[in-house]
Amino acid sequence: MAEKKESITYFSLCNDIKARKFQPIYVLHGEEPYYIDKLSDLIVDTVLTEDERDFNLQVFYGNDAQVPDVINSCKQFPMFAEHRVVVLREAQLVAKQGPGHKDDLNLFQFYADRPLESTILVICHKGGKISAKKFTDSLKQNKSGVVMESAKVRNDSRDLMGIIHGYCTSINVAIDNKSMAMLSEFIGNDLSRLFGELDKLSILLGDSGKGITPELIEKNIGISKDFNTFELQDALRTRNAVKAYRIIDYFEKNPKNNTLPPIISILFSFFSNVLVVRATKDKSTQVLLEATGIKSSWQLSKVQEAANNYSTQACVNIINYLRECDVKSKGMGSLQDGYDLLRELVYKILHS
Repeated sequence: MAEKKESITYFSLCNDIKARKFQPIYVLHGEEPYYIDKLSDLIVDTVLTEDERDFNLQVFYGNDAQVPDVINSCKQFPMFAEHRVVVLREAQLVAKQGPGHKDDLNLFQFYADRPLESTILVICHKGGKISAKKFTDSLKQNKSGVVMESAKVRNDSRDLMGIIHGYCTSINVAIDNKSMAMLSEFIGNDLSRLFGELDKLSILLGDSGKGITPELIEKNIGISKDFNTFELQDALRTRNAVKAYRIIDYFEKNPKNNTLPPIISILFSFFSNVLVVRATKDKSTQVLLEATGIKSSWQLSKVQEAANNYSTQACVNIINYLRECDVKSKGMGSLQDGYDLLRELVYKILHS
């Protein structure tokens, strides 16, 4: 069996760039702009010193760039440096130059056939996938560069926890599961803020050899380690009514960071997975991970415990309660305060 090729990710590219394993051409495309901007900046900062940039860095912008001019720049040799860097930003705005050019970015096909080894070309295409198939096919066929899709990050705690773990690994900082859950819930898919907070926590740790903990997050970011949606989910999982209502009281006193929609969304995702576990005949870990889309066995164990505490019919009822609460929280069929709705929802869940 052929060896499975490791997929190109933001973190794998960061590691290669920091190790100075450069590619002649980088195509960075997709709906998530954060990764595209960070990678293009990292390439420039790693390849060239401040002094070298005056003569060896050229940046084009798609709204007024001509592809032939970009290619001509790529064919120039570096001055007083090992490499020359050419960056085409906002490549999705490159204008088509005539009726015969369906996509001018395909003109890079001919450069991809024989790129200049001393030049590093970075193409940043935001807002969606690049459609220049002839160019990307030539790139892959000639192995003259890499194509990385920066897919939009969903505001889903399961995906976000994987991203947080990957980022912490890339900066050599340990983090526990509860800390990842707290950050994913509180910050969501704002990657700039999420990674900024992780950088701040990393600096605070210094060379202590310690990892990021809920206590560190609570002290320096202001997220309560005891009163958050993750803890509410945990209380419902174990049917701990006292803890659940105490958390709701805290939410009501701190409404700014504890709005109803994300709470409902997280609980809906959790109990949907509980229902999947209940309905899946094969209870092996691998099968359940694939069936639920959960990334780690630790997260799965929480769902499995809830599956022991709630029947299949209870899960069905709970999902209906969550949908009803979501509708009522938007003012349809109810004038109740959001936290009163949440208390009613929790009562129904605990008595399912």
